[in-house]
Amino acid sequence: MHQCETASIDCAIVRAASGVESAVVRGRARWAGLLAGVSVLLLAASHASAETMSSALARAYASNPDINQQRASVRGIDENIPKAKSGWLPKVNASASVGAQYTYVRAAPTRIDESHPTRQRPMGQKYDDATPRSFGVTATETLFDGFKTLNSVRQAESQTFAARELMRNTEQTVLLNAATSYMNVLRDTAIVNLRRNNISVLEEQLRQTRDRFQVGEVTRTDVAQAEASLAQSRSDFFAAQASLQASVASYRQYVGVEPKKLAPAKPVEKLLPKALKDAVSTSQVDHPGIAAALHNVDVAAAAVKVAEAALYPNVSVTGALNRALDYQGLTGQKSFSASVTGQVNVPLYQGGAEYATIRQAKEQLGQARLAADLQRDQIRALVVTAWGQLETAKAQLISGQAAVTAAEIALNGVREEAKVGQRTTFDVLTAQQTLLNTRVVLVTAQRDRVVASYAVLSAMGHLSAGRLNLTAELYDPTIHLDQVKNKLIGVRTPDGR
Repeated sequence: MHQCETASIDCAIVRAASGVESAVVRGRARWAGLLAGVSVLLLAASHASAETMSSALARAYASNPDINQQRASVRGIDENIPKAKSGWLPKVNASASVGAQYTYVRAAPTRIDESHPTRQRPMGQKYDDATPRSFGVTATETLFDGFKTLNSVRQAESQTFAARELMRNTEQTVLLNAATSYMNVLRDTAIVNLRRNNISVLEEQLRQTRDRFQVGEVTRTDVAQAEASLAQSRSDFFAAQASLQASVASYRQYVGVEPKKLAPAKPVEKLLPKALKDAVSTSQVDHPGIAAALHNVDVAAAAVKVAEAALYPNVSVTGALNRALDYQGLTGQKSFSASVTGQVNVPLYQGGAEYATIRQAKEQLGQARLAADLQRDQIRALVVTAWGQLETAKAQLISGQAAVTAAEIALNGVREEAKVGQRTTFDVLTAQQTLLNTRVVLVTAQRDRVVASYAVLSAMGHLSAGRLNLTAELYDPTIHLDQVKNKLIGVRTPDGR
């Protein structure tokens, strides 16, 4: 079975590789021309049914667990808003009680007057079996809480906005990882095929060297050199297979399916600005990491005001309705009460805890501001680094193409010179290995250019399903917030759970 079948790669690569193998057996004259086709595997035409970069990224966007768990986190944080708004709403409680009560009342005895027996009065006794029961409703409304509720709502809104930016940053990370794993599979598959084909060429080289040794044209040293090159080539092939397996596993992790017939991918340089300074400026405005850090500053600022509310008076009003039957354990006795009570609570001193909380919140606000500055610096460095990697990959691609052309010419010349005895077997093997190395470098440069372009787009904060125009339903976090922000009652989530 071909390696690209085990890795589920484009069948065009299989045919290119098989053609090289059969050509080596038929003769070395066509080896260089056929191997040249392998160097541009990443640029070859793909089948209509092949998985493209866009379709792979759409799969990752729709089904990657990391993205989905972050979306669930945002929905959970949305609920902080109605929780904060509950401070403006009344708290209503209903209560009821029922029980059995037995009452025995005995009057104090009267002393007997012996001179007047008629004045003797018996002891009074009273028995009562009652079922006391009561029910009532109490409602409490806070009229003023030192603006605690107002600032809690603002804090909850900022938390939601920060969570959305973190979700967008997770989306960028997953899409970049998916694009990287996609290109890694293509690169490693091409390298595996190059090294497999090199084994076939070296096997043919060894066979011919042994034949020439039998007729005395070369020495035993030439045979040993050919054997050593073949053994090293097989070792490199096994290492390349291991790298391919790791890339396939990474692809499965981020995209969610095994790679099958991956089509070549192009860089996204058309979505990038022309100059580095423009990329840096864009990142400072649009990157979700910076936006999340700024929202966290707002969260910390609101936390200071929430803590300061502990120093303000609290004003509330309470209304109560109560109905009691068999009141005080007396059968048939009833009572009804209704009350409205206003209450003002002025904090004077609570042991100093509230002051420590305020100071702590202010320090955390300062920390959040410093964290935002740190995030700006990190994003700026990330853009510069990714931009440099992209420029390097472009230059390596140009030099790699030139190196492959020169190595092909050199190998053909060395082979011709070896035929007339001007070159040794070692020279041929060296030239052959040089050509293989340059082709591996070229394939790697092609991969690096595509990955670096996605990395720059991510560093700018623009790597998203919308900007890539992926064929996937875009997730809108505002829908869930609109469904729950004013929801007053109910335990079911908007999706029915």
